[in-house]
Amino acid sequence: MSLYTEYLNEIETRKEQGLHPKPIEDGALLQEIIGQIKDTGHAHRADSLNYFIYNTLPGTTSAAGEKARFLKEIILGEATVEEISQDFAFELLSHMKGGPSVEVLLDLALGDDAEIAQKAAAVLKTQVFLYDADTNRLKIAFEAGNAVARDILESYAKAEFFTRLPDIEEEIKVVTYVAAEGDISTDLLSPGNQAHSRSDRELHGKCMISPEAQAEIQDLQKQHPDKRVMLVAEKGTMGVGSSRMSGVNNVALWTGKQASPYVPFVNIAPVVAGTNGISPIFLTTVGVTGGIGIDLKNWVKKVDAEGNPILNNDGNPILEQKYSVETGTVLTINTKDKKLYNDAGDKELVDLSSSFTPQKTEFIKAGGSYAIVFGKKLQTFAAETLGIELKSAFAPSKEISHEGQGLTAVEKIFNKNAVGVAEGKVLHAGSDVRVKVNIVGSQDTTGLMTAQELEAMAATVISPTVDGAYQSGCHTASVWDSKAQANIPKLMKFMNNFGLITARDPKGVYHSMTDVIHKVLNDITVDDWAIIIGGDSHTRMSKGVAFGADSGTVALALATGEATMPIPESVKVTFKGQMADHMDFRDVVHATQAQMLKKFGDNVFQGRIIEVHIGTLLADQAFTFTDWTAEMKAKASICISADDTLIESLEIAKSRIQIMIDKGMDNEARTLQGLIDKANARISEIKSGEKPALKPDENAKYFAELVVDLDEISEPMIADPDVNNADVSKRYTHDTIRPVSHYKGEKKVDLGFVGSCMVHKGDLVIVSQMLKNIEKEKGTVEFKAPLVVAAPTYNIIDELKEEGEWSILQKYSGFEFDDLFPKSKARTEYENILYLERPGCNLCMGNQEKAAKGDTVLATSTRLFQGRVVEDAADKKGESLLASTPVVVLSAVLGRMPTAEEYKSAVKGIDLTKFAPPMEKPAGTKSAHF
Repeated sequence: MSLYTEYLNEIETRKEQGLHPKPIEDGALLQEIIGQIKDTGHAHRADSLNYFIYNTLPGTTSAAGEKARFLKEIILGEATVEEISQDFAFELLSHMKGGPSVEVLLDLALGDDAEIAQKAAAVLKTQVFLYDADTNRLKIAFEAGNAVARDILESYAKAEFFTRLPDIEEEIKVVTYVAAEGDISTDLLSPGNQAHSRSDRELHGKCMISPEAQAEIQDLQKQHPDKRVMLVAEKGTMGVGSSRMSGVNNVALWTGKQASPYVPFVNIAPVVAGTNGISPIFLTTVGVTGGIGIDLKNWVKKVDAEGNPILNNDGNPILEQKYSVETGTVLTINTKDKKLYNDAGDKELVDLSSSFTPQKTEFIKAGGSYAIVFGKKLQTFAAETLGIELKSAFAPSKEISHEGQGLTAVEKIFNKNAVGVAEGKVLHAGSDVRVKVNIVGSQDTTGLMTAQELEAMAATVISPTVDGAYQSGCHTASVWDSKAQANIPKLMKFMNNFGLITARDPKGVYHSMTDVIHKVLNDITVDDWAIIIGGDSHTRMSKGVAFGADSGTVALALATGEATMPIPESVKVTFKGQMADHMDFRDVVHATQAQMLKKFGDNVFQGRIIEVHIGTLLADQAFTFTDWTAEMKAKASICISADDTLIESLEIAKSRIQIMIDKGMDNEARTLQGLIDKANARISEIKSGEKPALKPDENAKYFAELVVDLDEISEPMIADPDVNNADVSKRYTHDTIRPVSHYKGEKKVDLGFVGSCMVHKGDLVIVSQMLKNIEKEKGTVEFKAPLVVAAPTYNIIDELKEEGEWSILQKYSGFEFDDLFPKSKARTEYENILYLERPGCNLCMGNQEKAAKGDTVLATSTRLFQGRVVEDAADKKGESLLASTPVVVLSAVLGRMPTAEEYKSAVKGIDLTKFAPPMEKPAGTKSAHF
């Protein structure tokens, strides 16, 4: 059977699903199609021509290579296709973004045919995705006296690829669509349980919100053909939780504009809005697509005569509506005035200055942020090659410097890693900075999109300036089903070839790793001054500063070794008092959120860096705090460690990287060995006093400061989704923190889960110690609810085996994973036993394993969003409450939430994760690590 016949069969299958033909990326298939185009009498010639022109993916796909070569033949007259003239062939090349198409255009521009060279040069002047191999060809030709090369470089030096683009519309009419009330997580826009389809944009688009919502959006478009649909989070923030590009891709697919008539299902320029604005990581993704993000501020706190907020019976501020954005409301965005007006344009509703900064306006004009990043590099290269002064065509980066003001920890990191800043210039928060990226992480449910982005921007190899990059397999670890088998090996092969350390070896040499990506990145980050970019909102390391990012920003970091962003403001968090022996550090994390809201009323963490002074905890334990900052809606977190603590953390990191090397995971570039060398160098700097552990200046300025009182934390703290709150906007946030006594020992628990990135080795030791205690007290361990335990990494399991703790867990378990025979189907029903699951994300991800519908789950994970860990049943809402490991274990044994007294009794004698404020050692322990 020919590849084309197989493609036709696939088309028929997709028709049954209401889908169009899948875009072509396989070069061998396109070769067949080209052969059929050349055969003027072929029965499938017309369809083949259509697929070639309109349904072939651009960039560096093998199909793009075949398409570019055939178009070159047409331009040179070596092949004749009546429907594709020479000019049309050039137009098609102009939409292919880079890689093979730029190579062909350079061949033609630097060739002997003067007329063709001029036409090729005209197209090249519109292109920005050029890499070193491309720019080197231009430089060599220019130095050899080639006039066409000079002409192209002169155009690049003026940035005509940008300046000749049409300006953005002065007035944009939008019609609103309220997607939900309250915070909108990206799970609503791109559900985790549909992660397998993310790289198939049309198919994945079917899962956005609901079929009913999609129909309503289409109806609005029919009623308002001259307007753009603006997706709204009423009384909430748009795009909280995850950083996934697929969420924005879906919004753009339904409400945006087609990027190119010759590339299907790639839309750009969505307009999204929220009463409380857009989540920072989601807003970055909106910028990738040249979209607009709006902070509506349409609901405000009601105040009394003295200006104080009026509270309701629950102690929450009462909100009043300034203006309505209910579905179907027509509004006017004026990009010149930077204001949002009513339909008539005569009443100002809200200022939009933050939506139309000079940089964001450039993204909108260029159709996305990538074009600006590459454009700046291209203009700089051209000016340097021509030997002329660079006159940037782009808005100058905002540089804010306060004389005499010290630097926060994040400001120090950004200044150290800044690119293109004048020597001696010190920048403070609010400054726009290009920074070197040290560590990059790609995870498996967004990785296929990252690979697509790399192909689209014509990148073929990782930037040599990146210290290390890792492709995980943790989000698809639970079930090795047909979807995982189709996607993951393909992803690992691409990323391995690109230069990443991969969880799976495409050559089958080492055992497949499913370690949670955040734990691996935490280990391979060996510098507290590092910048980390990762394709997941929980990319939040306890060394350096890490930013969760969309798949496109990850691709950009891999390809260029850089990222561009404003230096964020910081909130300083310190601690006082003494942590009670019966408390776990997870309770400190939850209490931080509760005490912050109590002090400030509003979430001062949102969109900012949390600088947490937590120096007595090693990297594994400190990660529990930095990880949680994603749910606090913080942009990132920085952990301030003591010198000796940082050294110990780096020694642990070195040992774990060495294990990866011993397993055969290092590459030809010896990336992992390079990280060990960097760790040794950093340890030497600290020990010698040459460069101590990162600390802020004493006169640094913070947006806010919070002192967490450990004495106030007397019982376990629970993050509750509050699924039945009368105010819909208060449901499924991480702001409802309750003491365990609130539940009076009566709340039924249907399933317990110990796992995800929030647990470390100590948590699994706590599980075994609690089970031993319960058996000693009651004579046996009987679970009244299932308990699912998933270690974050294989290293942890290996260490537990050596120390004898794993055998204890095995003793009480009714199921243990087997890598030789991984599950091929997701579990749909649970028995009241202990399940020892494969390392990975498991229930926290929601794309494979799930609790039974309507269950009440008590978990150590991070996600309590609707439908993530557990979906609603017809008669009962599913809810995922978040707690410490000992609370979860005890709840599974009891089948309900424990009382405070039951909890204290159950943890007696168990070493929980100890913590004391910096400069104080936890009583009776050498360090906080055990």
